[in-house]
Amino acid sequence: MVRLVPAMYVFGDSTLDVGNNNYLPGPNVPRANTPLNGVDFPGGARATGRFSNGYHVADFIAMRLGLKESPPAYLSLAPRPTALLLSALATGVSYASAGAGILDSTNAGNNIPLSKQVRYMESTKAAMEARVGKAAARLLLSRSFFLFSVGSNDISVFAAAPGDVAALYAKLISGYSAAITDLYGMGARKFGIINVGLLGCVPVARALSATGACNDGLNQLSAGFNDKLRSLMAGLAARLPGLDYSLADNYNLSQVTFANPAASGYVSIDSACCGSGRMGAESDCLPNSTTCADHDRFVFWDRGHPSQRAGELSAAAYFDGAAGFTAPISFDQLARKIFAGPEDLASYS
Repeated sequence: MVRLVPAMYVFGDSTLDVGNNNYLPGPNVPRANTPLNGVDFPGGARATGRFSNGYHVADFIAMRLGLKESPPAYLSLAPRPTALLLSALATGVSYASAGAGILDSTNAGNNIPLSKQVRYMESTKAAMEARVGKAAARLLLSRSFFLFSVGSNDISVFAAAPGDVAALYAKLISGYSAAITDLYGMGARKFGIINVGLLGCVPVARALSATGACNDGLNQLSAGFNDKLRSLMAGLAARLPGLDYSLADNYNLSQVTFANPAASGYVSIDSACCGSGRMGAESDCLPNSTTCADHDRFVFWDRGHPSQRAGELSAAAYFDGAAGFTAPISFDQLARKIFAGPEDLASYS
């Protein structure tokens, strides 16, 4: 495939994590480092830290950008400074961490929160500048793809002990804004943002209903946050010269998929392929779990995460799907934009 960007840098939660949490200590850290995770991983079954039966959406986005797969996990590279530098310059780095939120308090102590992910990127940038110079590093970053998917964990934690919704949104948007603004200050210009999906329709949420119905309250919280995120990105683009973004509507894509699952080849939209008990949602995907017969025909791999096939279809929708799945431009259009803003060129000298 044609290489559309020099590198991809990834920030977010378990939907994008490629193994950072494997390197975090503690018994309560969420990890996907055991079978049956990775049972369909290309090249041979291998639990990589992805909450999936194989690849996930970050990998398929990377492929669309002309990379082999998602860039490697930061914590797998950090002990080897040369390896970290080479990856940062050649393909990128993933800072995403399962359980992470926009707020430092979300699942605190068991993940890399978004603010710390950005700090890790800052130290990576410093190493890049030391190697190739400030101007070259910032130019590379301006042409690279910055992928985000975060917020689900913050909303889930809040829903377990509800409070002031307006205050929650204000804190989340403030944190998101700080992350984008800080990365912009480092030279980032292309932001691919995946919004929060139908949290109330994942198997672990459905299983709490006697009828297996979606949790409408959780979906409403997600939709409200997505509205604020849309306004945030429009405002940042108007305020920060040269910033371009594509907002991927995971929420809408899920609605369309669930309304007609057969059109995407699915036979199940409500149960986990790998798990146990009712709807496969009474445990994580474990070595002794029951699995569905055809992994590609379930939207969900485990009780909270999409299957490899769902990740592939999501990436396709964000790159060249219907207009309603991305705004104001698609991921493909974002990737093909060439940075040439005269108002920013002075900062690269």
